[in-house]
Formats: sequence, structure tokens, C-alpha cells
Amino acid sequence: MSIKDIFNKVKKEAKVLLGEEAKDKRYQNENTYPTEQEAIAAFERSRQKLFDVNDWTKLSGINSTFELYDNHGRHTSALKPELGYYMKIILPASTIENWVEVTDIREEENLAEFTVQPSEKPKELGEGEADVEHFFAKEASSTFRVTREGNTIHGYEIGKNEAINNQGEDAGNRAVLNTFVAEGGWAIFQQLQWDKLTRYLVHLEEKKEAQQ
Repeated sequence: MSIKDIFNKVKKEAKVLLGEEAKDKRYQNENTYPTEQEAIAAFERSRQKLFDVNDWTKLSGINSTFELYDNHGRHTSALKPELGYYMKIILPASTIENWVEVTDIREEENLAEFTVQPSEKPKELGEGEADVEHFFAKEASSTFRVTREGNTIHGYEIGKNEAINNQGEDAGNRAVLNTFVAEGGWAIFQQLQWDKLTRYLVHLEEKKEAQQ
């Protein structure tokens, strides 16, 4: 890496820290089965795991808390989110709530996904709060996806426009806190969390246990 490349990287990181630039990130895992029929059955289980957001909390080891809320801000045990539903995410060893709203859902024969974006706390819970209750800015998005290609199923978390929510009115009184979370705890934990989730979505832990 040249001096110029190093300088540009440092410059970009500085802008990211100030909330002036965003990052795109992608995490994925895959699992290949002996036959296509086995992969088809496994994909249907992946689809169920993808949409059952509340069950994500049960992943072993260090893990975030994930809770699904309906479009009225009521906690729900629904096995599938709908457009306008919310997710509350609490990072490990934290009590800080981070809220996202489901903005897109897509289902095809060999693909299932949904996308969330940072949002305010549902008004029914937040008493009309307008601040975005998330450490990323509202333009950021996360897409959770599972696909099947032949005998292989894939699990993805695709982050887009991940800029820190520390600028303007949306940050409210969380500007410093959001910077600390995004560049501190979450920056360290992000890869672990999404690797764990995508492994779960394609049943890699089950495969590991079966081989032991």
C-alpha cells in the first residue's frame, strides 16, 4: 500500500468518524448438501429462520437481543415481519436500544430477504420522539438474505451506507453515544454477530454438531 493509499484511508476513516461518509459491508456463509432435494429442504428451514427474528436472540455465546414489534409498536411473536414492523436491537453488555424499521420484504422460489433501516422508537413507545434511535444514520440499511443455488444455500447480511448518526437533528442527544457505539463496541462485535447469524441461517452449527 502506497503512502497516498494510506493517507486516503486515514482521511476516509476520519470522515466516517465525523459522520460525513458511509461504509458498505457484506457478511456471508454457505452450506453445500449432497443432493438438491436436501438443499431444497434446508433452504425452507433457512427461510423460516430468517423471518423468525425473535429466535435470533437465542443464538449461543455472545449475542445481541433481537425483538420484533408490529407497526403499532407492540411486541409480537409473529414468525414473519411485515412492512412497517420494527426491530429492537440491544448489543451485549448494554441497555441501549437501537431501533430499525422493516422497509422491504422479498420472497422468491430460491430467495428470501428483508431490509431494515434505522428509525425512531415507535411513537406508541416513544411518546412522539423524533430522533433516530440507532447508532447509524437513517440512510443506512441492512438486508438479511438467504438463497439457494443448486445444492448450496447462502446466508447474507448486507450493510449499505453505514454512516454514524452523529450529525444534525436526527442524532438528538445521542451524537457522542452513537459515535462511541459505532466505532467502539459495534465495530469490534459486528463481524462476530453477522458471522454467527449467517452461520445459523445456513445450519452450519447443526452440521458441525452432526460431524462430532
